[in-house]
Order: sequence, then C-alpha cells, then structure tokens
Amino acid sequence: MSSQEQIETAAQAIVQARYPIALTGAGMSVESGIPPFRGPGGLWTKYGEPPMNGFQIFMADPKKGWEDRLKPRYEELWKPLRAAKPNPGHFALAELEKIGVLRFLITQNVDDLHRQAGSQALAEIHGNYKLIRCLDCNARFAEEKISLEVLPPACLECGGLLKSDTVSFGEPIPGDVLRQCAEHASHADLVIVAGTSATVYPAAGFALEVKERGGKLVEVNLYESEITAICDYSLRGTSAETLPKLLAAVSQRRKSVLS
Repeated sequence: MSSQEQIETAAQAIVQARYPIALTGAGMSVESGIPPFRGPGGLWTKYGEPPMNGFQIFMADPKKGWEDRLKPRYEELWKPLRAAKPNPGHFALAELEKIGVLRFLITQNVDDLHRQAGSQALAEIHGNYKLIRCLDCNARFAEEKISLEVLPPACLECGGLLKSDTVSFGEPIPGDVLRQCAEHASHADLVIVAGTSATVYPAAGFALEVKERGGKLVEVNLYESEITAICDYSLRGTSAETLPKLLAAVSQRRKSVLS
C-alpha cells in the first residue's frame, strides 16, 4: 500500500497540472464485483468468448444478431453488470470532476458505473452495455427506449441500423468517441491511470501520448504493471481505497492554494 506521503506527492502534481484527465480499466469493475471477461471465473470463460469477427457476423445478418442478443445466455452474461454498484473509486473520480480538477475521463469499461457515480465529462471507448447505438449517425439510446418488436430495430433519429453500444470484436471504435478522446488527450498534461495496465489500444495510446509530450502519469493499481516503469507516481492499492485518499489530499491542497 502507498504511504500518505506518496499520495500527497501525487496529489500535489495533480493540483499543479493544467489539464488532468483519467484512464480507467477493468480493475475498477472487478472492485465492484464484476468478474473479468477472461481467466478463471471470467464471464467469457463461463459463457464462451465472442467470435473475433463478431461485428462482421452481425453486419451480414443484423436480424439474427439481434435474435441472438435476446437469448437468455446474453442476459446471464450481463447479470453481474446489472447487479454492480459504483465503488468509492468511481465516486472519487466523479468528485474530482465536480470540484473542477479532473477535466475528462476515458474508460475502457462498459459497465455504466462511472455514469452512475456522477461522471459527466466521460468517453466510454468500448461502449456502454445499457445503450443502443446507431451505426449510421452514432446516436445513442437507452435500451428501454427502443422497441424490439421488429428486428433489427431502426434509429429513432435517422432510421439507420441499430446495434448494442458495446464495441464488438472487429468493430471500429466509434469515430465520435475517438475524436473526444484525442481532443482531450491533446490538451492533457497529466493522466491518472486507474485499474488498468494501459496496454489495450487505442485507449492506452492516449495516456502514452501525454507522457511522450512531457506530461505526467499517476498510476493507481494494486500491482506493478507494464507501464509502472514510465509512471511518475505509482500508488499501490485498489482504486476503491486509493482514489478517495487521493481526492482528500487534492481537496486539501486546493483549499490551501485558494485560501
């Protein structure tokens, strides 16, 4: 576990940064009780890994793709996500945004927990399991807003083809999300990397781009990762334990600066 001194040092860097952003990954989901997708006890280990050309299969027969999605197997797959609640790490990041410190958050998670915690300046780079997205205009809708009486359903705005917002294997990351991430990363001079080893692209590329430009990386992870060696500050511990401590230290330092 990181010492209070290490947390204070990282907090000072965050307060001094002009445009801090965050990148989060599966470690934060696991801390909310969501199994990882791969590995022992993983969702795909239990229910089967999606095909690597899943998007191409969907596009070849969208009606069948939707019929498969509505089978009980898929509801079982999403059951742990529906049961999960944001943990203190999610709320800490939302509060950092609320107090004007964190400017943007890029998450690789599809679990909706950052939204539930209150984060608004947010890009879900792999989509959100609760949303339906139009492949033509990128409009997104809450799943309960879309009638499934006729499959495949049509976009309420442009009539285009709808699919789940979660990005399938073989599917390009939606262009509007990539543009958001690139825009905020281009301004960032510090990235809080929480619950991820920052090795999955394109999300990892945004954090590494900031580092290559001379920005700082603050890692929050229970274990050493592939990027630990290049991080300026590595805080050992879970996101749920460490991010609230980091928030407290940042808040205290901001008060000192503003008073």
